[in-house]
Amino acid sequence: MDRALRWDDLRIVLAIAEAGSLAGAGRRLGVSHTTVFRRLDALEDRLGVRLFERLPEGYTATPAGEDLAAVARRVETEVLDAERRVQGRDLAPSGIVRVTTTDTLYAGLLARILTDFRRAHPAITLEVTVSNRVHDLSRRDADIAIRPSDSPPESLVGRRLGQLRQAVYGAAGAGQAAALAAADWIGPDDTMGYRTLERWMAAAGYAERCVLRLDSVLAMATAVRCGSGIAVLPRYLADADPGLQRLGDPIEALATDLWLLTHADLRHTTRIRALLDHVAAALAGKPL
Repeated sequence: MDRALRWDDLRIVLAIAEAGSLAGAGRRLGVSHTTVFRRLDALEDRLGVRLFERLPEGYTATPAGEDLAAVARRVETEVLDAERRVQGRDLAPSGIVRVTTTDTLYAGLLARILTDFRRAHPAITLEVTVSNRVHDLSRRDADIAIRPSDSPPESLVGRRLGQLRQAVYGAAGAGQAAALAAADWIGPDDTMGYRTLERWMAAAGYAERCVLRLDSVLAMATAVRCGSGIAVLPRYLADADPGLQRLGDPIEALATDLWLLTHADLRHTTRIRALLDHVAAALAGKPL
């Protein structure tokens, strides 16, 4: 009997070990749970060893299963590293570039920039994930991250594009400039994780005036525009909005660096470099 291990065998073991169930492993691999079951059963039969204990709460790796899962993680890392190195040698700017950014950055800054990039590079397809969730570039959730951060991960390389500034805004023509302390406020809810703004509002005494909390800065801007209250918003999003008016100077305590980041192994890839350079040039000298 052929007992040689294949990469697909290791992928099955790793997926089950990390998911703890056949259904979860199937979702990770893009196959049905019955397919995962058949492959695991065939692998255990071929190796002559049980790799997982079938428990009511899920699948738990045996010592042999843990050993194979550890090997699979090492192999996965090597495969991903090799993939990045090979992709870094392409010559023409073509293929897919996966970008992750926030909803406000996309709406306020990047939509036009990325549209212009596509027109200049029609052989490149962009896949943009608009989310406040941090994506793992090393596992290829994304190739490029364009995000606010005061401490970007050391494992990534890139450049600082500038400093994002925030200010208080109200609905245009509402005449609220002199009454911040008495105004109704709009703020982030707990799920947004915007702790810096939460702390600033609390320290300034505005948190107790907060009548509406939302999980999106774009939603906060919409609520301000509709007259629901006033809120701290990014200048790049709100200054050009005719439905909003700035009610004071930028708040220094809320300034945040904007970073353009990628993985070290991808930075010389032609299509990645093309987008990095395009975004950096488009934002150079632009008020943020």
